Amino acid sequence: MLRAEENEILTRVGPGTLMGELLRRYWTPACLTAEVPEPGGAPARVRLLGENLVAYRDSSGRVGLLQENCPHRGASLYFGRNEGAALRCVYHGWAFDADGRCVDMPSEPQPFCDKVRMRAYPTHESGGIVWAYLGPQETMTPFRDFGTEGHDAAEFMATKQVTTCNWVQAMEGNLDTAHISHLHQFDGIDDIPDDGSDKPGYPSNAMSWKFWRHDRAPRLALEETWYGYRYAGVRTTPNGNTHVRVTAYALPYSTMVASIPFSVGQGLFVPIDDENCWRYFVGPKVRPNPRGLGGANLFSVAPFSTPISAYTDGIIPRRYTAENDYLIDRETERSGIFSGVSDFVSQDLMVTESMGPIYDRTQEQLGSTDRSISRMRHILISAAKGLAEGKEPPAVAAGLDYGSIRGAEKILEPGEDWRGLGTGEDPVVREALGFD
Repeated sequence: MLRAEENEILTRVGPGTLMGELLRRYWTPACLTAEVPEPGGAPARVRLLGENLVAYRDSSGRVGLLQENCPHRGASLYFGRNEGAALRCVYHGWAFDADGRCVDMPSEPQPFCDKVRMRAYPTHESGGIVWAYLGPQETMTPFRDFGTEGHDAAEFMATKQVTTCNWVQAMEGNLDTAHISHLHQFDGIDDIPDDGSDKPGYPSNAMSWKFWRHDRAPRLALEETWYGYRYAGVRTTPNGNTHVRVTAYALPYSTMVASIPFSVGQGLFVPIDDENCWRYFVGPKVRPNPRGLGGANLFSVAPFSTPISAYTDGIIPRRYTAENDYLIDRETERSGIFSGVSDFVSQDLMVTESMGPIYDRTQEQLGSTDRSISRMRHILISAAKGLAEGKEPPAVAAGLDYGSIRGAEKILEPGEDWRGLGTGEDPVVREALGFD
């Protein structure tokens, strides 16, 4: 469990908080490119790390990210006019460019534009996401490329969905390999035919469901890395083989969840404020898997709806919410789907949101399968405290290979080390990504 003061550090993200200052040192998703698609188009509201902002694309195509309230008298610039290279407040006509400079002050007999500047943050577009740097300008580091730079945004699927709980609380689900053997189970798994892939190598996605159901108490192995960690959930298959799900965590909010043969997308949990977050996903629309390892999609045999199957881009609406009890069906719970909720991601949202906006972690009783959770918390709290003491945040430097961070899933060969899976030394990765 955490002490109360540690839970406060972990969950508070506003300006001046320890965690808030740490998160501001990383390029952070502000909105989707799809939210500000056209030069001169309507602004979009952005609430990020407890700050109310607006994003807009000016006539040159540049995306500005400004404080929402006009510095004159506080009217919201969400209702402003996007004119040329500036966003104009409709109250008195003051206009501001993407750098926050006042460029017009038509209501004043003697304008003093040079004395007015509003809060504005640098932006960078990559992979269908508008990223922003909210930290001090003098500490701004190069954009961290997780594999989207140099590619057309149309090559990637970029989505986000709102979650009504603290960002760490939501992210913990992606770093918890044990819960898939419980929360995401369905009775039809028993009827999935054995296709013969329960042997060393890459099983079918369909058989993975059977492995998770067969061994419901995985053993965890964790490897510390320069960006955070990778860990393996180790299970024994019905045929006695060793199956591993390898997931990576990269500071501060990125997860690369296990996938056959290796993961190519990332889930990001971005704080809106202390009690809400956006659940982003970005990944290539065409997976690099030339041999078709794993076969049909994981959800092809599951009775669940999923955001990935229903949407290709944009903001994913919430149909399953706390207000409607996540549309839980008790009859389905008894006769088919373990959780009683038919949407896969909404199963996760149900359990994490039901803890309350910010769970009191002093009440927790953790077990061995929570090792990846406790390690993530320790890394974040240590980094936040370290920054306050003048230390450089981890995993922000230029020249680091962020694109090499991947998850993986496989049945191990005799003597095979799970740590090599999904890395640049993995033959399957080298083949798929053309390294050889």
